[in-house]
Amino acid sequence: MKPEIILVGGGGHCRSVIDVIEFENKYKIAGIVVNDMPRCSEVFGYEVVGCDDDLEFLFQKYKNAIVTIGQIKSNHIRVKLFQKLKQIGFALPVIISPLAYVSKYAKIGEGTIILHQALLNANVKIGKNCIINTKALLEHDVVVEDNCHISTAAVVNGGVVIKENSFFGSNAVSKEAIEVSGFIKAGSVVK
Repeated sequence: MKPEIILVGGGGHCRSVIDVIEFENKYKIAGIVVNDMPRCSEVFGYEVVGCDDDLEFLFQKYKNAIVTIGQIKSNHIRVKLFQKLKQIGFALPVIISPLAYVSKYAKIGEGTIILHQALLNANVKIGKNCIINTKALLEHDVVVEDNCHISTAAVVNGGVVIKENSFFGSNAVSKEAIEVSGFIKAGSVVK
């Protein structure tokens, strides 16, 4: 029997995470936790089982959780929820799409999700509570610190360090062996 997991957040990123979890087939989705229950009663047929205030109660039944709120303008809510889940005692597993390539020499921190067709090359290190989005390419020796979002089709070249709490936008490209921090707009070339 597969372990159960609850998803904390019910928007667009949650729908992408559901797709990966169903395809990975390691966890059974027990339900969704949303902050605004009256507006949302289910996501893709998965029942809303509570709101953020119910997490301690839900921990009595469910031991695994993952934050399923995305990060566009700010990661504040993702970080706050991740810390709350850790404080309560939830296990925050790594979720990896079977359609992604992750080198056996890569290291990935808890609560991180790797979406479809992402490519993590040799010696990549990903921190906790990160989103590595669809078709992102992280070359050899890249370090992505905690609470970052590497967006769709981004290219992070070899030896780059993405500092904690950063957002690296869709189709952005970095020069190799540099340090990047903050909010990098979609389509940017970072030198």
